[in-house]
Amino acid sequence: MVGGAAYYGGKQVQQGRNREAGQEARLEEIEAQQAAPVQAAAPPPSGGVTDNTIEQLTKLGQLHDSGVLTDDEFEQQKRRLLAS
Repeated sequence: MVGGAAYYGGKQVQQGRNREAGQEARLEEIEAQQAAPVQAAAPPPSGGVTDNTIEQLTKLGQLHDSGVLTDDEFEQQKRRLLAS
């Protein structure tokens, strides 16, 4: 009788561990799914300045330095580029 009770108790413990392992696996899967969109929606580079914007700002600077653009025109175009 004692052996049967020990067997039954051990069986219950093992079933509880199996349930916990299954729950843990499901939780990890859910956490991975929730983390994936966060990684996909990474913020833009600091300041929002892209390589294209830097290239355009460089060209504007060259036009300003060569006298094609006035100070006001240069500032206006620079603000426009940085705002987009």
